[in-house]
Amino acid sequence: MHVALTGATGFLGLRLLRCLLDKHRSVTVLVHAGSGDALHRITRFFALTGAPERCVAELPDRLRVVETELEQPRLGLSRRAFQELADGLGAIWHSAGSINLEGGLPELRRTNVEGTRRVLELAAAGRGRPLVRHVSTAFVAGSRREGVAYEDELDDTYGFENAYERSKYEAEVLIHAWSREHRRPVVVLRPSILVTDLPPHPELPSHPLQVIERILRDARRTAGPGNPGHDSAGPDGPHGAGPGVPPRVRLVGLPLGRLNLMPVEHAAEVMVRLAERTPSGGVDTYHIVHGRDVPVPTIATLLERLVSLSIDLVATKPDDPSALEALVDFYPGLTAYLTHRRRFDDTRVRALLGPSAASGRVDPDYLWSGLAPRDRVPAGPSPAPTAAFPSARYA
Repeated sequence: MHVALTGATGFLGLRLLRCLLDKHRSVTVLVHAGSGDALHRITRFFALTGAPERCVAELPDRLRVVETELEQPRLGLSRRAFQELADGLGAIWHSAGSINLEGGLPELRRTNVEGTRRVLELAAAGRGRPLVRHVSTAFVAGSRREGVAYEDELDDTYGFENAYERSKYEAEVLIHAWSREHRRPVVVLRPSILVTDLPPHPELPSHPLQVIERILRDARRTAGPGNPGHDSAGPDGPHGAGPGVPPRVRLVGLPLGRLNLMPVEHAAEVMVRLAERTPSGGVDTYHIVHGRDVPVPTIATLLERLVSLSIDLVATKPDDPSALEALVDFYPGLTAYLTHRRRFDDTRVRALLGPSAASGRVDPDYLWSGLAPRDRVPAGPSPAPTAAFPSARYA
């Protein structure tokens, strides 16, 4: 079976590509036209993440790079090139998409919904009826912040935290309609928030927590030294930021809130293994999630150390936001998830894969490794799973 992969240079796509190359002699990667040297970026990822030299050297012979326009009819290819591509495939992995939590709905629909539509057109055109594996997100569950989200659920009853979630939901609705119309199976894979313990590197794509760190760091820089943070009690009071004291930021969040963080390397492995299962004939949906959530205060404290802030988790949005707090609030995709307590059910995955579906522990040590460059160490004692990152304050 020859497979194609979209999004092969992304945070998850690079790991999927590595797993797919373990199973297949060659892979066709569909990359955005004009986006740069995809083969070079893929090769650098393999080299930087410890792949054997022979594996790296063989990549040019094992990868077929096709430049496409994901949002255009026939992926921007000529009619002949599109048909030849479709007829040569046994499976299509669709991992490309925009994860911009602050993006507008029209923009996100063009990438996440129309892009999915074009990939399905490619699958429908293939004489070999290629199998479709679609990477979605567990956050199609939307704004329901408590309870359990099940794998077979797909509705918009609770609304969505942002346009990104809605666009991914609409892409799944499209997939169900396509599967019914063509009587074709599709595997939908819904990962939670993907993370890694691989230290940041300028030649590697960022993961979601790195994006949040940058937002906080940029907001602090933009606010400037004259706007250090909330200061209702004077510069040296309990809410002030005196000399050498990190500025304090109040974020709406729950002390008992939790987020599901999944190691991206294991997520890719689980996805490829699930895709090897015989499909039911309809849409098979799987939650690719960790068995244990991370408390919101742990994440807040991790960000405190990275950005040198003092974070207070509060029940409601402050009436008197500082300049820094106003800037942080400008990014609604950042703070909404600090109030989540829901759980993603993955019964189907665990039933199929057994103990091997379980991921290694995601603790403060793991998260710090994936966010801090090797030359940075946290202030104070060396991190420990429970002691080095005490809970953030809750007001």
